[in-house]
Amino acid sequence: MPQKSEFVRRAADLLGPKGFSCDPDLIEPWLTDWRGRFHGKALGLASPESREEVASFVRLCGEFGVPIVPQGGNTGMSGGATPDEGGQSVLLTLRRMNRIRKLDPQSRQVVCEAGVILQTLHETAEMHQLRFPLTLGGKGSATIGGLVSTNAGGTQVLRHGTMRAQVLGIEAVLADSAIYDGLTALKKDNRGFDLKQLLIGSEGTLGIVTAANLRLLPAIGERVVAWAGLASIGDARRLLLHFEQAMGDALEGFEVVPQHCLESVLAYLPDARAPLSEHHPWHALVELVAAPGDEAALHCAAEEALAEAFETGLLRDAVIAANEAQADRFWLLRDSIAPAERAIGPAMQHDISVPVDRMPEFIETAISDVEARFPGVTGVAFGHLGDGNVHFHVLAPAGAIRGDWEEAQGKAISRHVHDLVTEWSGSISAEHGIGQMKRDELARLGDPVALAMMRNIKQALDPAGLLNPGKLVPLASGNANA
Repeated sequence: MPQKSEFVRRAADLLGPKGFSCDPDLIEPWLTDWRGRFHGKALGLASPESREEVASFVRLCGEFGVPIVPQGGNTGMSGGATPDEGGQSVLLTLRRMNRIRKLDPQSRQVVCEAGVILQTLHETAEMHQLRFPLTLGGKGSATIGGLVSTNAGGTQVLRHGTMRAQVLGIEAVLADSAIYDGLTALKKDNRGFDLKQLLIGSEGTLGIVTAANLRLLPAIGERVVAWAGLASIGDARRLLLHFEQAMGDALEGFEVVPQHCLESVLAYLPDARAPLSEHHPWHALVELVAAPGDEAALHCAAEEALAEAFETGLLRDAVIAANEAQADRFWLLRDSIAPAERAIGPAMQHDISVPVDRMPEFIETAISDVEARFPGVTGVAFGHLGDGNVHFHVLAPAGAIRGDWEEAQGKAISRHVHDLVTEWSGSISAEHGIGQMKRDELARLGDPVALAMMRNIKQALDPAGLLNPGKLVPLASGNANA
């Protein structure tokens, strides 16, 4: 393997001991995805600390034909940052590129390198009485580059949109090692394609995001977080409409949690307590915010909206968090659902969306259908009702063996769920990306014209197929790196 040895030698010379390693113990933690579903091998781990080093390394990989798998915080849900088992690719982590290059409080813009942790951005913005309006359960490890590359969603999409809506500009290294510098934010720019939007959500298949210019918002003056008990998912939808009408832009988040998920979290977190004393089939977590100076009005409006909902029968019971600590505990219950269910046993997780107005009916229909078709499984749905996006999980029957069940019955379940979603004019990936987990399903169910357009773009920008091969929409099957 003289060519492999030469590549490794030159990569080490280029990036130095901190920038390139073939140490198996160092590489191993990054070869498996967060869910433990995908595991691969890699020639080495590259950790450049500048865009110039990224470009030089990409040029070197192109010279030797070495595929590159970009990786952020390794918190993805679809195996998009995990190499295959061939061992011929390199992992490229941007975690050393973790500087906030510029923060302008006046224009409310911040330029972050790809390796900046989301929580770090939140804390930095707060120091300037600002905030970044996107958050999710993995904020302590998710990176800006990963969030951009997967077009991440989270719990504030209802008001502020996905990552696409937060990105004002992008810097990226392309497959030919050219550096695309599109960080400057212009209110109006009509010079052709919006190239940053092409790169957002491309999962590292078109270019490696090295930095992003992001919008910031003024800090909130106050928030009200409430937990409501509901009789049905239909009532949850009606409660959402009620809050949208009563509170307008003050409505920041609206999450639904079935009783099964709440019980799973209570068993998983030893110190957790249920917000309400009685059991309810469904729960809603509601967050309302106000600008500084409007705190008192927010509390009054929230209490009035809840009272009206109770009087009209939309909810069974509700409680408003008494302080920030209790509000955080409410959110911890919601954010702990995924690991709590993972602790129970095997499950097939589906990140799906359907038209918002049809979501309650879809949930009821799909759960009944799946549980009847696959006896012994349990269907649960939770998450961002206001976005038309829920996480639809199907838990394995008792005694199922992790790994074996997913590969057997689990695959049939996912195929059926995706068929249902497609029949309801929905999407098989709402916010977690396609990666390798849903690549074949996208090929099976996606619009042929849209798929052809994406393949053509991939061919134009990465003809050798070296950027994150086998993910999202591969090139034609004849390409060795597809």
